[in-house]
Amino acid sequence: MTPLAQTPQWQALAAHRDALAGKHLNEFFAADAQRFARLSLRCGELLADFSKQRLTAETLGLLVRLAEARDLAGFLRRMTDGEAINATENRAALHIALRAERPYRAAGKGVLPEVIATRSRMRELAGAIRSGEWRGSGGAPINAVVNLGIGGSDLGPRMAAQALGEYADPKLTVRFVANIDPAEFADTVRDLDPARTLFIVSSKTFTTQETLANARAARAWLGDADPARHFLAVSNNVAAAQAFGIPAENCLAMPEWVGGRFSMWSAIGLPLACSIGMDAFEELLAGAREMDEHFLSAPYAGNLPVVMALVGLWNIDFLGAESLAVIPYAHRLGLLPAYLQQLEMESNGKRVTLGNEDVGCATAPILWGMAGSVGQHAFHQLFYQGTRLTPIDFVVPVGDAGPEQEALVANALAQSAAVMKGKTLEEAKAQLIVAGKTEAEAARLAPHLACPGNQPSTTLLMPRLAPRTLGSLIALYEHKVVVQGCLWGVNSFDQWGVEHGKQMARELLPKMLTGEGEFDASTAGLLAAIRAWLKA
Repeated sequence: MTPLAQTPQWQALAAHRDALAGKHLNEFFAADAQRFARLSLRCGELLADFSKQRLTAETLGLLVRLAEARDLAGFLRRMTDGEAINATENRAALHIALRAERPYRAAGKGVLPEVIATRSRMRELAGAIRSGEWRGSGGAPINAVVNLGIGGSDLGPRMAAQALGEYADPKLTVRFVANIDPAEFADTVRDLDPARTLFIVSSKTFTTQETLANARAARAWLGDADPARHFLAVSNNVAAAQAFGIPAENCLAMPEWVGGRFSMWSAIGLPLACSIGMDAFEELLAGAREMDEHFLSAPYAGNLPVVMALVGLWNIDFLGAESLAVIPYAHRLGLLPAYLQQLEMESNGKRVTLGNEDVGCATAPILWGMAGSVGQHAFHQLFYQGTRLTPIDFVVPVGDAGPEQEALVANALAQSAAVMKGKTLEEAKAQLIVAGKTEAEAARLAPHLACPGNQPSTTLLMPRLAPRTLGSLIALYEHKVVVQGCLWGVNSFDQWGVEHGKQMARELLPKMLTGEGEFDASTAGLLAAIRAWLKA
């Protein structure tokens, strides 16, 4: 396949970018009174406003042609047909089947019966835990569930459990431990009762170093309690789970055709189902399914995930943006940026195509952010007057009427408008004069108040944060990542760089205290300092 940056469609976009150079977003709005109507899309209860992005309808048309030329339709067909599009691991990437109501096939086998059976088992277990039917080995009903997992086995359900805290059962505490640092485990269980605590060990292979370390810590903390009453496992390695003390009937499988960062919809979501109940969990699935159906049927120009992916590619590869800030204006969505960091950067932080060639252009952005309006008092200064182009996703649940919630939403809309519009030198000077400054003082201070604006942003609006809207929102970002991976030609479903780091850690650990082995000068020096401190 022709390298992406050498295609005629890419070259047309580069020429178009040059033609738009120097144009300010204010000019785009002044020239088109219908800009919002032309550049906003809806799916279900989600409204996405792309009108504050530095592009035009012509830009989107050229980007759509690029997607067509890269055979996005063929790629999506192969994905939904269950082909092994994760070519480096010879696996399908069929996470959409986890929330589907129609049959899908992977490796020639229908997967819907497996999905339904797992979901039924999740309902049974979550119901028993929430009702008090599931009891610890001493006979006391469980009142705390702690998930032990990392990466995709932690970030998704952890984020969603916090996001949907309004729906949580107040009688059941649900917490998460990921870090191998024993402090997280200690802090998490400090106020819990071992006799009433159930652990879920979430590890597809049951070999993940951090998760197993925390599982061993949990077993020690439980003392003489029967593991069969205090442990469940989400794993495909039932033998390893049994060797640990978890009976086979306490194990739920995770399909081989689902990668960890796309797995929240599977049994990995069991702690979330315990928290909010299986009915609410299925509403989450329904919201994702609604986005799936839109994604697989809507024309590209009206397809919310496709347009979001194309806008991101435009910012990264044509405007030179290196990062993407995600700012949710909802306290309970505070973990959304962390979840999306793995989804985007682990999926598309690649430099080699599936054809073993250099990708030839920038890929995934550095994704960061935190909940608004807190971020306004931390890093928004950089948006206003910094030297970097920083695209922003504002995620805004409108919520119920009330002065504080209305102020929160007003702040979100004001931020997106202000970073777009900016403040001219003349406006800054006039503001200072109105504030009582002399002409000379206003002239001196005005450069410090002026803001160039022209920062691109997307606003994602929803009526409220609920299971269905959260499901649609997460599926939107999933599909965005898949589309961008297709266009760049990378495999969005593997993570060999991560595996490299894990391998090095395994090799270094047994040599850390002995000093054996050959290391680079920096690592050797650091290890020597560590050994000296440990001996002291």
